[in-house]
Amino acid sequence: MPDALTSQNPVAANSLAAALSDKLARRTAKVGVVGLGYVGLPLAVEFARGGFETLGIDLDPGKVESVNAGRSYIRDVPDTDVAGFRAAGRLSATTDPAAVAVLDTINICVPTPLRKTRDPDLSFVVSAVETIAQYLRPGQLVILESTTYPGTTDEIVRPLLEKQGLVAGRDFFLAFSPERVDPGNETWNTRNVPKVVGGHTPVCTRLACELYSASVATVVEVSSPRVAEMVKLLENTFRAVNIGLVNELALMCDRLGISVWEVVEAAATKPFGFMPFYPGPGLGGHCIPIDPFYLSWKVKEVGFEARFIELAGYVNGAMPQHVVHKISDALNTRALPVRGSSVLILGVAYKRDIDDFRESPAIDVMAELDRRGARLSYHDPYVARIPADEWAAGIDMESTPLTPELLATVDCVAILTDHRSIDYDAVVRHARLVVDCRNAVKRPAPHVFKLGAPTGC
Repeated sequence: MPDALTSQNPVAANSLAAALSDKLARRTAKVGVVGLGYVGLPLAVEFARGGFETLGIDLDPGKVESVNAGRSYIRDVPDTDVAGFRAAGRLSATTDPAAVAVLDTINICVPTPLRKTRDPDLSFVVSAVETIAQYLRPGQLVILESTTYPGTTDEIVRPLLEKQGLVAGRDFFLAFSPERVDPGNETWNTRNVPKVVGGHTPVCTRLACELYSASVATVVEVSSPRVAEMVKLLENTFRAVNIGLVNELALMCDRLGISVWEVVEAAATKPFGFMPFYPGPGLGGHCIPIDPFYLSWKVKEVGFEARFIELAGYVNGAMPQHVVHKISDALNTRALPVRGSSVLILGVAYKRDIDDFRESPAIDVMAELDRRGARLSYHDPYVARIPADEWAAGIDMESTPLTPELLATVDCVAILTDHRSIDYDAVVRHARLVVDCRNAVKRPAPHVFKLGAPTGC
């Protein structure tokens, strides 16, 4: 019969768990992060800040070289942090996957994209877990952070790790904790955003919480990995559905001659029961356009049709085409067709003030304009180049300097990402036509066409 101590603290009943708990408390545990992207590097830095000797593992030698040289390649992570923790001996990186053998904890932060068929692509997760399984030893803690569908930790990760005979919850420890990174957010970061944790067993949950508590301000325990996996999908599906709603409202307002921006601004004054969302040229980035489809795909297994999710995806996915029609309508007011007209795209990143154009709707707009024969150029202070192999048009493009002369010579300027460093008053002053998809232009002008608003608003 368990004594009072082990009943209150399940870690004490397992000698491997107790040993790891002691290492975590004394900061002698060696922690590792597999995948040093926009999630992995900030997490590794916070572990180092928390006092742990931290090792990052990534197949990209450029990232590894940067970390070991004390340089950051993520805008939200200062060079001073990487250099400081590197000099203190608390942060290093390697391309050698065998290094997981010496680690006490391993956080998996690899991409989980969608295939073209909108099926989950877990190949990066499976590859990382299979590698870890080769070197897995008793007493290690493995935590998946990559966004995925409910059941991945139990159905995919655990069986792969248990193939060599070790048992999760007894011989090694397993949990899921979804990343909640918001690139470019100057207020909320890896350290102060609450961390949701769901372990395979109570012991697994406790150990994962002990690890994160050293580096994250607030840890939120849930009952299982499936709950934690669902939490992340709910968060991003909530945003996708509400953005789909306001995008559809923008299309309505466009037809009714009402400014959707004025409508949302006025509705936002209600102190309860309303949260403002804003329309745009579509969804972009690594989460919101992708994660809801992980959920809709999964629930098909149990005979459920996620109609809200699918409809929101349809509305959001159609926005780039609507923007192209808006640009075409603006050009038609000057008796110009799309074919042969020069269009300058302002902003190609998927959101303001970041350098990431993955899944950016601006790229979709550009591809359709190119298909229709427009002469394209773009300016983005954060994205210097669009490689040919990363968009449908298949041509290399470089950001062009934004000058009054350029603005005056192009037929139309389309604002697709509202970077704060751009002088939009100057854009309106010098450009012949402006199509504003982000409400970046605040003063009415007769040659400004806004998404979801009458001309001149």
